[in-house]
Amino acid sequence: MRQASVLDVGCHSALLTVVRGRPGAELEPVFSRKVRLSLHETLDRKGRLDKAGVKSVERAVAEAVDADPRLGGQDVFAFATSVIRDAPNCDEIIARVARTTGTRLRVLAGEEEARLAYVAARRWAGPTAGPLLVLDIGGGTVEIASGTGEQPDVVHSLPLGARRITRDWLPGGAAPSPRRLAEIRQHLRRSLEGVPGLPQAEPGGRVLACSKTFEQLARLAAARSKTPRARRRLALPQLRTSVSLLAAAGPSRRAELPGISRHRAEQSLAGALIAQALMEACGVKNVEICPWSTREGLLLERLGVPPTPAGRPRVVA
Repeated sequence: MRQASVLDVGCHSALLTVVRGRPGAELEPVFSRKVRLSLHETLDRKGRLDKAGVKSVERAVAEAVDADPRLGGQDVFAFATSVIRDAPNCDEIIARVARTTGTRLRVLAGEEEARLAYVAARRWAGPTAGPLLVLDIGGGTVEIASGTGEQPDVVHSLPLGARRITRDWLPGGAAPSPRRLAEIRQHLRRSLEGVPGLPQAEPGGRVLACSKTFEQLARLAAARSKTPRARRRLALPQLRTSVSLLAAAGPSRRAELPGISRHRAEQSLAGALIAQALMEACGVKNVEICPWSTREGLLLERLGVPPTPAGRPRVVA
């Protein structure tokens, strides 16, 4: 049985995930450690991490990797998401983390993140799934992928992430005026309309949403529903209602809403606006919440685990 380790360093956390598995078998968790980060609080207007931000990345990487002594010299695939990838001092951050922790962070192109999210979603959906459209809202970028096979036919990575839209259009996450809200919607709509070959939902296909943003919005919508499985799906009318609810509240009040975590409250309104714009632009009425994304795509590919003969691959707790 093979083992794979991935360290995902993002805006809000550094997460080490260790699993083992073999072709045709379930993925068995071996170890997991999350170290909380707040890198959005250490960014300047140009997206550069300040000294405190860089130090916090060093600390988080060291703490996560050192948390499991069983790793020893095993190769850990450590990668940084857009908050570091797009920072003007990205090279400096990677060099300092490598020097102080012995772990070199890699950066994946947005299109590669989209491909891996699709791979994970496809494996999660199972071999009987037909056409698949995958939507993933990150902090700096939005990833879109679609296809009918194990690999996507189309991938896009767009600079429309929740952190970026908050920084550029909603400083501090403050509730906007109706006029500002309309301007943000117009910006998102025009940006998506300008994407050549933007994938559309297909009849008989499935649309999977792979991100904490979608997951929290589904939980918020489910709080108004008595259906047990409501938190695993999100409908466009529910999302429109949630946008209005989030727009009427400041960041501290949003953190009190069901499903919205405190550390994502500031950018939750931007995330909801992006989700709505994405669904409308891609002709999507409902999405399924998929718990797997880029990190799981990396784990699957490093293990060489193909789809299970029937149903979805399962992570056994």
